[in-house]
Amino acid sequence: MTPLYTAEALATGAGRNGKVRTIDGELDLNLAIPKAMGGSGDGANPEQLFAAGYAACFHSALQLVARTQKVDITDSSVGGQVHIGSNGKGGFELAVALEVVLPGIEATVAQALADAAHQVCPYSNATRGNIEVTITVSDD
Repeated sequence: MTPLYTAEALATGAGRNGKVRTIDGELDLNLAIPKAMGGSGDGANPEQLFAAGYAACFHSALQLVARTQKVDITDSSVGGQVHIGSNGKGGFELAVALEVVLPGIEATVAQALADAAHQVCPYSNATRGNIEVTITVSDD
């Protein structure tokens, strides 16, 4: 692969209770273990960052596919959830749920756009076969 862009970030401190920042300074966050996992919850966490990144990337892929097919999805949105849980082997695993909202788009067209975006999106391509990714499509 020939990179079009490279993002670079540095994590310091105590891992999930540390800091993360991008080398260009655009992102600079304190991290904290979520309350649901026994932490303070007083900072961002890797799952939030992954959910935000996947949602944004998938939405961009959806817009690309829609433009290619000449479908107007002006009021569209993509919500992302990243779940973390035990893998039953002493470690952890992730699962992703994406909600694609395409107001005013006929259901079969909306589903076809989401399916096509799932083939284009780099996050989808990176996670395919590695973690469960569920995509739901609605018009509201």
